[in-house]
Amino acid sequence: MAFDIDMIKKVYETIVERVDKAREITGKPLTLSEKILYAHLWDGMPNKAFVRGKDYVDFAPDRIACQDATAQMALLQFMQAGKNKVAVPTTVHCDHLIQAKVGASADLQSAMNNSSEVFNFLESVSNKYGIGFWKPGAGIIHQVVLENYAFPGGMMIGTDSHTVNAGGLGMVAVGVGGADAVDVMAGMPWELKFPKLIGVKLTGKLSGWTAPKDVILKVAGIVSAKGGTGAIVEYFGPGAVSMSCTGKGTICNMGAEIGATTSTFGYDASMERYLRATDRAEVADAANEVKDYLTGDTEVYANPEQYFDQVIEINLSELLPHLNGPFTPDLATPVGTMTDKAIKNDWPLQVEWGLIGSCTNSSYEDLSRAASIAQQALDKGLKTKAEFGINPGSEQVRYTAERDGILDVFEKLDAKIFTNACGPCIGQWARYSDPKNAPKNSIVHSFNRNFAKRADGNPNTHAFVASPEITAAIAIAGRLDFNPITDKLINENGEEVMLDEPTGWELPPKGFDVEDNGYLAPVEDGSNVVVSVADDSERLQLLTPFEPIGNDITGAKLLIKAFGKCTTDHISMAGPWLRFRGHLDNIANNTLIGAVNAFNKKTNFVKSQLDGEYGGVPDVQRAYKAAGIKTIVVGDHNYGEGSSREHAAMQPRHLGVAAVLVKSFARIHETNLKKQGMLALTFVNENDYNLIQEDDTFNFLDLNKFAPDTPLTIEVVHADGSKDMIKANHTYNQSQIDWYKAGSALNLIKEQNAS
Repeated sequence: MAFDIDMIKKVYETIVERVDKAREITGKPLTLSEKILYAHLWDGMPNKAFVRGKDYVDFAPDRIACQDATAQMALLQFMQAGKNKVAVPTTVHCDHLIQAKVGASADLQSAMNNSSEVFNFLESVSNKYGIGFWKPGAGIIHQVVLENYAFPGGMMIGTDSHTVNAGGLGMVAVGVGGADAVDVMAGMPWELKFPKLIGVKLTGKLSGWTAPKDVILKVAGIVSAKGGTGAIVEYFGPGAVSMSCTGKGTICNMGAEIGATTSTFGYDASMERYLRATDRAEVADAANEVKDYLTGDTEVYANPEQYFDQVIEINLSELLPHLNGPFTPDLATPVGTMTDKAIKNDWPLQVEWGLIGSCTNSSYEDLSRAASIAQQALDKGLKTKAEFGINPGSEQVRYTAERDGILDVFEKLDAKIFTNACGPCIGQWARYSDPKNAPKNSIVHSFNRNFAKRADGNPNTHAFVASPEITAAIAIAGRLDFNPITDKLINENGEEVMLDEPTGWELPPKGFDVEDNGYLAPVEDGSNVVVSVADDSERLQLLTPFEPIGNDITGAKLLIKAFGKCTTDHISMAGPWLRFRGHLDNIANNTLIGAVNAFNKKTNFVKSQLDGEYGGVPDVQRAYKAAGIKTIVVGDHNYGEGSSREHAAMQPRHLGVAAVLVKSFARIHETNLKKQGMLALTFVNENDYNLIQEDDTFNFLDLNKFAPDTPLTIEVVHADGSKDMIKANHTYNQSQIDWYKAGSALNLIKEQNAS
């Protein structure tokens, strides 16, 4: 069934005229990325050419997707907006709060027992506000989106960095923080700096042991973990056309690991096949009518150096399978060259686990190709030397794979079939009782990230990223340096055997099937749906609108002067705090506990000017709030880099921080602070950072004249009575100043709706 078909047809009805106008204005042929961007301008028809990497542009995304960990705060905020329904199609997917431990059924039931309060909340809010809800066990958000919602030429945002997976179906799909998603849900535009463009030309054709995964593993090795920042990566060429749709999704998915805004492919026959196989023939028919507008112009792909900021060319016929890692997804090693590298770096050569799945590689094609290797092990008398785990991407994939005997092959090799959920990929893996003191070891997986402690909490786990088929082969061999192209194995009878090249199906030969896909449609009129949150809940807390900070900030105290790097993880840690993502007051207890105090170089240890004693940052700040004293945070360069989570702005705001004054901001965090009604300021003179002392008091002298392009003046009063005057820049436009005056962007939306 094609969801939201009328919306999709509307996109196609307008794309021709808008793209033609964009070509006229820019005076050049367009890449696919540019076509989608210009076709989704908030103001409709293009009227100017935007400068890549410079101009901030308002866009109108077609839809939103949220996963359960981030959806909690996003929906709690949306409930304040005064809207009866979301303004664009939105879905919630329960995939992050399911821990992998015993196996699918037991683990799912355990999650239902432990997180039923959160799941019930998400379901009721979804029902009330017209949001599609996918139950726990229905599948991993990005695989479910690819199967049901992604469409060529569309634009979507999602509250997860791997939203970019939908580029496999020709979308511009971007991961954002919950605050951005709430804006779009509430009918506001989404702001993005017009991206730069990286073109990747794929020639040749994949064969043998090489898989689509190896394309992005190779690209990551070329570009690095930050080389794609601020850019869209657009794949094209005969090699791109030759790959499956889900293979394209895998490549786009891991674009997040090179920092790319998103990645995408032009519409082609593989996408049409996938749309029809997933019961969306109506979308395929509509796409075919405008197919020239759903891929880059011919001139662009013929002369890519003229139209992209950077061009990379990869011959798929020469590409080797790769293992990337450990501890970073861009450390690329071709299979067959691992032995010396591992010995030199003291990486454990014995592999303890092979894991297949996650949103990156959990399609039917992925499972079928890995199963062909598993079947060979059974046929040739081999057993797995490593433990083996499988996470199907969706209930539709799982059900179809079970029907076709694929899961049975894995189970005969004693593999654990985990729930259709993220599991080990995002740290939800109960592998150790004491992960911090667990032993040094190596694992191989087909996931996207392999940072220290990412999968199992063990800092000594060396995780390597590979394709599903290479992961299966290494799990069977039990060695990190096993090369299935050349190496032999000894079977149970003492015979030397080799694994043949993997085989599989792009799509299930008998079609997809499922009994219950896990989807719950919202009621037409949700006005009678009651969303209840217990007052004594530890997991959830209804939000109270923030009061405006106002123009009178005098006698404000310094909470902390952060030294060096201060990312969103320093401001609001993840890990065990994940369970409190829906309870602002509880999660506020981790506020800035990772930030380094510039005066003593310690974390979570700051001086209170109330009594002169030192304590944890949240404790000291709560005391200031109780005393009615405003505070400010001072920081260094690129303050708030990293994850786009809005908690890093909401928590200080909730605790009573009025302003953040830094040398420079990460853009998304700066925007999040603005949206929560705080002052996000930068030193006019960066050296003024050095003037800030531990016992300082701050008086804002001209906040009553807060206006665009006008610096603010702050009087800094030191403990000895001496004073310094500091000038602070800001980037607020008038609309954002109105957010500040209202107390938050959502407060303003609510006021406007009420009037």
